[in-house]
Amino acid sequence: MDASPQPRRGLTPLAIAAIVGALVVGLLVGGGWNIKRKLFGGDVSSIARASLESMRAQNRLVPFVARYVSVVTSKQSQLMFTSERTLILPGDVRYELDLAKLRQRDVKWDDASKTLTVTLPEIEIAGPEVDLAAAREYGSGGVLTVIGDARTTLDEANRSAAITDLRKQAQAATPMRLARDAARQAVERSFALPLRAAGIGDAKVVARFGSDPTDDPSFIDRSRSLNEVMATP
Repeated sequence: MDASPQPRRGLTPLAIAAIVGALVVGLLVGGGWNIKRKLFGGDVSSIARASLESMRAQNRLVPFVARYVSVVTSKQSQLMFTSERTLILPGDVRYELDLAKLRQRDVKWDDASKTLTVTLPEIEIAGPEVDLAAAREYGSGGVLTVIGDARTTLDEANRSAAITDLRKQAQAATPMRLARDAARQAVERSFALPLRAAGIGDAKVVARFGSDPTDDPSFIDRSRSLNEVMATP
């Protein structure tokens, strides 16, 4: 019987690759959080500060734009004559956030509820930017437009009244609510993305305005997880 030692068979390339792959996966799973901490600053406060500076650099955010149409009529009477003009004037209004007004004190982290709260400056209305190409003017000129400047006077009065009316429409409760909601969602996403990338999945983000009631007991309950924030269209 031959008792000489038999040569050992080495590991095949496929087996070596499998072992290396398992080691790499193990390192990533075990050290992934540390890698993320190094890349993103490690804690909510530092990530929130970086997000705040990034937003301030954008200067202004336009979360909502709406178009309104004003229909106004002016009349002018003199002696026995009356002149009337009607103006249909569309205009676009932008709802803006001045991000430069955000300060560090406006971003607060509550460790007990795992909630990052961002207090926003109030929405500002820019415009209206009237669309003169789409404007329409109608009316009965009458004698006054022939013997005087009634038409010019009425047109100027209509344009002034139309711009005032467009601004009034823009400040109504429904469009302001839509604009504020859109602003909240945009800011929440801006803060949620780096938090989620850093692996802080249990955090919640809620954006609010300074004029929002602070005595509402459901305020914290309305805060949303990162997944909920990022899923918002």
